[in-house]
Amino acid sequence: MRIKGIISIFFLFAVFFALNNEFLKGKVLGFSDGDSITILTADFTQVKIRLHGIDCPEKSQDFGNKAKQFTADLCFGKTVKVEALDTDRCGRTIGMITLPDGKVLNKELLKVGLAWHY
Repeated sequence: MRIKGIISIFFLFAVFFALNNEFLKGKVLGFSDGDSITILTADFTQVKIRLHGIDCPEKSQDFGNKAKQFTADLCFGKTVKVEALDTDRCGRTIGMITLPDGKVLNKELLKVGLAWHY
């Protein structure tokens, strides 16, 4: 009985946090680097997104341009779904990016070794 109670509480918290996340949808317009993109929403608002949980090399670092190009190849001009989790100190939305094929951009960068878990 105690295990069922713990599991129930866990699921209540999971549902609470899932409902509090905002979801955005928009066309990818540009990139600052491999882990920062800009989307244009349906109401023509540009939103800067910082990918949650990862860090790519900067443009001046080894593989920085390769990470940016990989991100561009996967999503430039495509409509993506963003699970907005937070906002950083620069005002960017921090989120998980789901590509049209269902893959998560954040995870794809990790898989190919162009990002570190952050």
